[in-house]
Amino acid sequence: MESQIQRKPRILCLHGFRTSAEILKRQVLRWPAAVLDKLDLVFLDAPYPAQGKSGVERFFDPPYYEWFQATEDFTEYTNFEECLAFIEDNMIKSGPFDGFLGFSQGALLAAALPGMQRDGLALTRVPRIKFLIIISGAKFGGPKFAHHKLTSNAYSSPLECPSLHITGETDFMKQESTSLLEYFVDPFVINHPKGHTIPELGACKENFFFLPELLLIVLTFFHFKFSNYSQMRKVLR
Repeated sequence: MESQIQRKPRILCLHGFRTSAEILKRQVLRWPAAVLDKLDLVFLDAPYPAQGKSGVERFFDPPYYEWFQATEDFTEYTNFEECLAFIEDNMIKSGPFDGFLGFSQGALLAAALPGMQRDGLALTRVPRIKFLIIISGAKFGGPKFAHHKLTSNAYSSPLECPSLHITGETDFMKQESTSLLEYFVDPFVINHPKGHTIPELGACKENFFFLPELLLIVLTFFHFKFSNYSQMRKVLR
């Protein structure tokens, strides 16, 4: 029991649309060592090679991947169920995992997982998700993305899964990120001045508050093993 309590929180990291695990890893590893040393991060490539041009070609080399495909208006999805099975298989192979970190398409997916797991529609063979770190996120059934049949009830009741939401002030996904918040109980919210990107935590003096907020979710809940999220919030206040 002691060794279990002392181990680092193991986090499965889901990259953005038509990028890769290596690209997300390079961005996240710019975070301060004080954060990274406390986390056990696993970066996973999505199951499908990019089926079109990547928006990061000017900055990062291929290969690029995508978690699932969607029509231009985001009303129909392909390979969504296969994607969920792929994630669960990898969680069984490389786990156990405590939480998810997701960016962009990875964040859209990660945000829906606790509700689908609660309803027995996804991740039924792995432990309950303990927390989420959502960067530039969105929700199925929100302003931009229609529901998949498996996500239709994912947000039917408030999600008590502890969550940290990091959003850029100039992010084109800001509206979607903001609308997602109301579906989580007491979400932690961090705003940074940039756009659709992974911010460098502590990159400038004003941003040092990123550090305790990030550790707040992944360390406090994990180590103290509170029976519910409300208890954790009371202690942290």
